[in-house]
Amino acid sequence: MENTEKFSNTKEVIAFLSETFPNCFTLEGDAKPLKIGIFQDLSEALKDEARISKTLLRSSLRHYTNSWRYLYAVKEGANRVNLTGETDAAVEKEHEEHAQKQLKESKQKLADRKKAQEPKPKADTEKKSFKNKTKKDSQTKLNGTNVKYKRSNKLPKPEKLSDEHLVAGTSVTVKVGKIPMPATITEITKDGVQVVLESGMQIKVQESNLRLAVNKR
Repeated sequence: MENTEKFSNTKEVIAFLSETFPNCFTLEGDAKPLKIGIFQDLSEALKDEARISKTLLRSSLRHYTNSWRYLYAVKEGANRVNLTGETDAAVEKEHEEHAQKQLKESKQKLADRKKAQEPKPKADTEKKSFKNKTKKDSQTKLNGTNVKYKRSNKLPKPEKLSDEHLVAGTSVTVKVGKIPMPATITEITKDGVQVVLESGMQIKVQESNLRLAVNKR
């Protein structure tokens, strides 16, 4: 019996494309620059394929061509290929420059996210703690009271993920059983969020089970 279950995410679609058009799409090794207008060719070739909507096909193609592996392959003079792997027009200089710009911006975004998630330097933390203590001591003296302040060892309450956090590379905690476990988002799909735990295990969970990772001080 023919499988008619619809694909639910870009990962499944790209795997299907690499299997159906192996001389055009690939999951491993060097990618090949695609013919300009390849989406129209795909739409025509897959018009009877009930498992893929045009919307998901377009987003999957965008995901494939925005990958670092593909952007590295867009070099001036390299031959583009059609669905059967036959050579098409060569990559022009402006297309290579555009690809390199996308690659640079993508790498910078990843670096910025990692930097934002790094713990603050100890010196800054101690300076802030001393400043807060001085402020509290001053308030106590002004009020004429001898108040003892308890230091809290509790971490800030984890925040729910906003749309800007729902991207690959974001550090999160995922509730597995009763204990939240550190993880990193690897892919956003239609039916959930794919994450990888520190142990290397990959699981798919709902967005509601994720919280933004809190840096320990």
